[in-house]
Amino acid sequence: MIKNKFKYVLITLLVVLISSAFSISQKADNQIKTWEDGNANGYAYKYITNDPTHTRFYRLSNGLTVILSPSNKVPRIQTYIAVKAGSKTDPATHTGLAHYLEHMLFKGTDKFGSLDYAQEKPLLDEIERLYEQYNTTTDIEERKRIYAEIDKTSGEAAKYAIANEYDKMMAAMGAEGTNAFTSVEETVYTEDIPSNVIDKYLAVQAERFRNPVFRIFHTELEAVYEEKNRGLDDDGNKVFEEMFRLLFQNNNYGRQTTIGTIEHLKNPSLVEIRKYFNTYYVPNNMGIIMSGDFNPDEVIQKIDKAFGYMEPKELPVYTFEPEQETAAPIVSEVWGPQPERILLGYRLPGAATKDAQLLELVGSILTNGSAGLIDLNLIGKQKLLSAYAYPYVMKDYSTLLLGGNPTEGQSLEKVKDLLLNEINKLKSGNFSEDIITSIINNAKKEMIYAEEDYGDRAYQLMDNFVLGTDWLDRINMIERLSKISKQDIVDFANRYFKENYVVIYKRKGEDNNVVKVEKPAITPVTVNREDQSEFVKYVASIPENEIKPVWVDFNKDIQRETSGNYEVLAVKNENNELFSLTYHIETGSWSNKLLSLAAGYIDYIGTKNKNPEDISMEFYDLASSFSINVSPESTEIYLEGLQENFEKTVSLFDELLHNCLADKKALKAYIQRIQKSRQNRKENKNQIMYGLRNYAMFGEKNPFNQVLSNDELKKIKAEDLITCLRTLANYPHQILYYGPKSAKEIVETLNEVHKAPAQFLQLPPKVDYPQIDQNENQVLIAHFDMVQAEIFWIRNEDKYQEELLPKIQLFNQYFGGGMESIVFQTIRESKALAYSTYAYYATPDMKIKRNSFYAYIGTQADKFTEAVDGMNELLTELPQSKPAFENAKSALQKQLASERIIDEDILTYYLRANKLGQNYDVRKMIYDKLIGLELSDITDFHKEQISEKAFTYCIVAGEGKINQEKLNQLGKVKTLSLKEIFGY
Repeated sequence: MIKNKFKYVLITLLVVLISSAFSISQKADNQIKTWEDGNANGYAYKYITNDPTHTRFYRLSNGLTVILSPSNKVPRIQTYIAVKAGSKTDPATHTGLAHYLEHMLFKGTDKFGSLDYAQEKPLLDEIERLYEQYNTTTDIEERKRIYAEIDKTSGEAAKYAIANEYDKMMAAMGAEGTNAFTSVEETVYTEDIPSNVIDKYLAVQAERFRNPVFRIFHTELEAVYEEKNRGLDDDGNKVFEEMFRLLFQNNNYGRQTTIGTIEHLKNPSLVEIRKYFNTYYVPNNMGIIMSGDFNPDEVIQKIDKAFGYMEPKELPVYTFEPEQETAAPIVSEVWGPQPERILLGYRLPGAATKDAQLLELVGSILTNGSAGLIDLNLIGKQKLLSAYAYPYVMKDYSTLLLGGNPTEGQSLEKVKDLLLNEINKLKSGNFSEDIITSIINNAKKEMIYAEEDYGDRAYQLMDNFVLGTDWLDRINMIERLSKISKQDIVDFANRYFKENYVVIYKRKGEDNNVVKVEKPAITPVTVNREDQSEFVKYVASIPENEIKPVWVDFNKDIQRETSGNYEVLAVKNENNELFSLTYHIETGSWSNKLLSLAAGYIDYIGTKNKNPEDISMEFYDLASSFSINVSPESTEIYLEGLQENFEKTVSLFDELLHNCLADKKALKAYIQRIQKSRQNRKENKNQIMYGLRNYAMFGEKNPFNQVLSNDELKKIKAEDLITCLRTLANYPHQILYYGPKSAKEIVETLNEVHKAPAQFLQLPPKVDYPQIDQNENQVLIAHFDMVQAEIFWIRNEDKYQEELLPKIQLFNQYFGGGMESIVFQTIRESKALAYSTYAYYATPDMKIKRNSFYAYIGTQADKFTEAVDGMNELLTELPQSKPAFENAKSALQKQLASERIIDEDILTYYLRANKLGQNYDVRKMIYDKLIGLELSDITDFHKEQISEKAFTYCIVAGEGKINQEKLNQLGKVKTLSLKEIFGY
């Protein structure tokens, strides 16, 4: 779905460091990198010498920036069209406008999205006039009258509209990730397309920005209302907005929110939205960024031809009063039903400054996942439930954000003191200078990963464009950081980290300030599903070269050897000097409830010769890492790093696994943290819904609630967990290797560093949780203090049948898979009943298990009845649309043809195929069978599997906020307590 980037800001710190420097390859560290001028086919560009991504930076004659980074590893292209206009440049009287506009850029132009624009336009003009009248009217009754006119006129205009034509065109091309996001600096439109549809893509995008028409506005406005209400249910979102409000009292970073105020949401202006588009959506303020399989000499000509019509304009300059320095902490509180937490922030200079770049290193010294000050001193010693440091770099200012969750009995004030203590260590130089070298070595490794992914590469280039930073500075960052001394860090910390922070205490309790956006009276509009504009037909006629699918051949693509009694499966890494190693063990948490606990406990224990901090530092110094991932029926131990450190990495982990020692003090703190984490899960609506879904699928006793009780948890002995860990090494397991060595070469090393026992231990008996039948409709409901209501439809189907896969995948694509699907068009576009909605028929991960069907709507509580009825209509009778079906079929065929399962993923795919009883790449069968499928096949599938069948409704909503009579109509209602859901 279209998303607000602010909600996803707290990403891993190390990725940020990588993002600023990933273009440096391991082999080019000492090569000089400078800007150079290039010219090909009459197009001048800039490039950087010794840049392994071969990125070119163009500026066309109309000012449009084009950034092209070729990579032929996969026949796809990640594209971004970025506009340097976000919530920062929203008019103060119309906040949220940039985000509104983002939504409307999916509605078409005078050439697509309409059956007859000449007939439609007068009605759209009238809607615009009515909104201006509505915008300036304060009388409640008069506003109702005007809105009734808007609703009526919108219904008439919708008769000429064709909903989701943009999404249909992109889906037909085989596009994935069709989306957009708005943040403080930018609005960005994103697609991942097959490389053979570049001409079609450019034709659509050039038209999209030529003359956007703001049709189907009032239903899309309702989707934005839903998005706002979802934000009101998200305590983390409220904390983040409060942090920015206090950090940036002069800058629009804090004065305005991306989604806007409720008052402005209720009073939109199409006139102002059009003014905003005309002001900021100009070529000298936009960038087209592409990374993937293409020839840049050809693509730049195509882009120039497609977008040459755009004319540059003078842009308004955003100005603001500099923020005033504060001499004392600013403290605020946010209330809500979710677990308590703290967010602490410092304000620093913006992206183009050297200090902003240094901030990223400082962030890694605090948190890097292994050996940062917070990692070792707070997480490693279990002084907090969780904690992190995150440098968030923006154009005008940057911030360092410190977050923490308290453990049992710990106050938020104590969490703040612990975090500030780590800041004080920076200021006093109480850290090892070696950490800087280790961070740089790890960043180099991660850069290699990032270079291989065309999507990551495109995102970083887009971010660089938006922030206006020098790409040369970014790719030279490692060299610059390597010159930074410990004293530089100390000086930096003392310069910026004073008593000048903002601290937000997120406390548990009722938020009396929440005012939801009320549901307006909306009459469903027509979506004209069967119709196509002439422009869509034109785009479909544009020639494209065929991409032939490539299937995995398990016999040719995987090398097989043995190491002692281990089976070794290997895929050679032809790209770089990185490796990954997986021990796959066929037992999991269903068979041993202690296993997941043991997998977490290993982070806090050591051996006779090494304490936990020594082990974390040693892995980090090797630029390696490990994880133990326990799933219900299997366990995977994963190691990764540089091949040159393969032997040391494997030996270090084997030493830890075989020789780990019980630590009662660490166990006590660990159990306390688990108990707090369990309590927090009960205060998380997503976890509550997940528990309801398990209850619906498996019954009263299910994998979610069949866990150790709190009493059992307290009785666990450290020795029990140590036994679990040591036993893992002696279970039979497959070894999966991806790296630059051959299987034979790697086996020679494994024979020395990972020796098989003389005799494997027998795996524990398998425990199964059979899925139950839905013989009659049932409602499972849990109450949670929230503005919205969330509904899941669940039905367990028949056992897995491989021959049904083509129908299942095509049904999902047609019915509920994306913005062009039947579910999305009906529930959101036509009826404005939800921001997020989908449906899919799911297949299991093992041949002996059953399929399942799921449908979902997240809606306002006062729209519960209409939302449920809307979905149930679709589940009862499948709407028929031959064009939509052909579109879905084309989309799936092109996605399969351009998909490549390569590198490490081959091994993962092989394991999954094994569990499903497949000895070949099943995608080939799906692809071959698709061509013969008709709409009648999908209709029959719907009738056989879904229509008139019983469902379990899983509902999470505020108590008393949804229609009880409607609940009773749906089926037998059972209100579950948190104890019934969670088992403790």
